Amino acid sequence: MDIIGQFPLFYFPEYGSAWMMGMTGTIHILASHTSVGAAMLFAFLAYKAYKEDRSDLYPYMKRYGMFLLIFSYVIGSITGPGIWYTATAASPRGISALIHNFVWVWATEWVFFVYEVIGVFVLVYFMDKIDKKTHLKLTFSFALASVGTLALIIGIISFMMWPGTQAYYATGSASDAFFGTNTFPHMFLRIGFMIMLSGVIGMVISSAIKKDNAELSQELTRKMGYVSMLGGFLVLFFFMWYMGTLPDNAHAVFNVTKASVIQSRIILTVVFSIYFLVAIVKPRFISTPLAGLMIFVILIAGIWPGEKLRESMRKPYVAGQYIYSNQIISRDVPGKGIKSELPIIAEKGLLQVNPFIPENLRVITDENKLEAGKLLTRMSCSNCHSLEKTGVFRPLKDRLAGFDKEGIVAFLQVLGEGGRPYMPTLKLPEQEYDAIAEYIASLKY
Repeated sequence: MDIIGQFPLFYFPEYGSAWMMGMTGTIHILASHTSVGAAMLFAFLAYKAYKEDRSDLYPYMKRYGMFLLIFSYVIGSITGPGIWYTATAASPRGISALIHNFVWVWATEWVFFVYEVIGVFVLVYFMDKIDKKTHLKLTFSFALASVGTLALIIGIISFMMWPGTQAYYATGSASDAFFGTNTFPHMFLRIGFMIMLSGVIGMVISSAIKKDNAELSQELTRKMGYVSMLGGFLVLFFFMWYMGTLPDNAHAVFNVTKASVIQSRIILTVVFSIYFLVAIVKPRFISTPLAGLMIFVILIAGIWPGEKLRESMRKPYVAGQYIYSNQIISRDVPGKGIKSELPIIAEKGLLQVNPFIPENLRVITDENKLEAGKLLTRMSCSNCHSLEKTGVFRPLKDRLAGFDKEGIVAFLQVLGEGGRPYMPTLKLPEQEYDAIAEYIASLKY
């Protein structure tokens, strides 16, 4: 029997498998991006404090650092392994591809990360115990380690969207996978967002010291307004560059929701531009509850939709434009000794080549057709769609509204053509198409 290297299926009801990783990742991004942005902000404040002999800035930095320790390095350290757990369950072959391509890049990133963790403790707890010049050097090294962590991770994440160069498929080289048209626009886009986020969170700290020192509070709130405005401008500028470097399938997905995405981004830009201008012109109006609320707005209206969009635009792939979201290898990668699994699936069917199929479902009969169709649909579609009648994210039944069973079969056979060019055709034996269509048709009633 021909067997492909699949893993056991993980499916999270109502939401779908991949979206659990997205939800965990959204929280992690808020924490981790705060860390990198704050590291750059610390370098700016430490330089200013050293050059201008502004000792009054150090208590602010210490309070910010304590917030960073709890918010970024505790919450971030919890959700980071959470991403590994959910990603490994939902996309084991995707994670395997990243590890096999970037094991030494990841090892290097962990060196930077360990330095970050040690560095933030040193900066916070030894701020009053070391001289200002030493503190400045430590702050700059902390910022460099944070940006280094970002740069290494961005190359890996960008590979998930599109390998660095076409040569990667022939060479299998980590550098060919890492460096590409998408990598640096993506990195600068993230840096802009991190700078903006550091300013938004900085306003929480600066507004909290209003009772102790109103003048310093207003000065720092105004500075955070400028920092946030700069970061927001960089986000808008590099987002346009970033979008121009994406593959065709990403643009095809983006065009489906383009109008609503642009409208929501315009609204968000206007809201935060007003907020930043208020911080600059009337800093005393920025209160701690308002500043905290704006972080929540960024999380719900900014990061979550942004991550959903990025995850959607990567479809139908999960890594390297050669592993589909449903874990099937869709093309040859000679540099890695990888062969496409599409021909054998078209010939034998998914039920025959997956090692984890229950024996009673390997052959479709009238008695097990609905159950086999349910399993086939989960194997093929659940990484992008929720399957239940009450499914929350990209419910499959809504995508096929108005189709009867025969129409669903016809639709599945011509995927990749017509109205959904970003969805590839998955050639299957006729009896598997029939079983999938029968199950999907049952969802609509």
